[in-house]
Amino acid sequence: MDIDLGYAKVDLDRMERQGADEVIYGESKTDAQITGIAVTMVHSGCKNVLITRVDADKAAAVSAAVSGAAGVKCEYHADARILIANAAPVKKTGKIVIVSAGTSDMPVCEEAAVTAETLGNNVVRLYDCGVAGIHRLLSRTDELSSARAVIAVAGMEGALASVVGGLCKCPVIAVPTSVGYGANFGGLSALLSMLNSCACGVSVVNIDNGFGAAVIASRINKMTSAE
Repeated sequence: MDIDLGYAKVDLDRMERQGADEVIYGESKTDAQITGIAVTMVHSGCKNVLITRVDADKAAAVSAAVSGAAGVKCEYHADARILIANAAPVKKTGKIVIVSAGTSDMPVCEEAAVTAETLGNNVVRLYDCGVAGIHRLLSRTDELSSARAVIAVAGMEGALASVVGGLCKCPVIAVPTSVGYGANFGGLSALLSMLNSCACGVSVVNIDNGFGAAVIASRINKMTSAE
């Protein structure tokens, strides 16, 4: 069932079809549009409504409006740029590991981490473990080997994904980031490197798409948990 708000058709059957409620992409929407969609979802019984790509000012305005209209708690994660409306405890299962090449990749990592946790997954963060200091990654192989899915996040030349792919028996989702100097071409060099990885079992999402990587990893983790 969809509820037509004029500017959006709110999909209320997505949980049944896909295992998770609709997620609101907030970057190009107005405060009023985000609020209207979120309040509609909350009034329809949705919990932990994810609103991605919102800055602190927009998050504050939407939080106040949603709280006033629906009387629910909102929770903002600044590093991830994610607002959660009607925030509630979530039962978590399995383990997803998120490994980043450098500190500059953290915003993308946190988008993935907060999304995965909200979708009901245990998340382990291994940050600043890039190939320039590969000993930091090799010292955490126990975490990698016990994961049901790994998200590898890297900019520059994107080499981390191939290294992680060669160490893990579980699926690896590679996320190229726009972090890097001029020849990084806004993440294109990392994207092409990851697409050309010689390691088996590595899939690739779009540049800076931590959210998309988290959804894939969550589905893998939940499928494994159900076995």
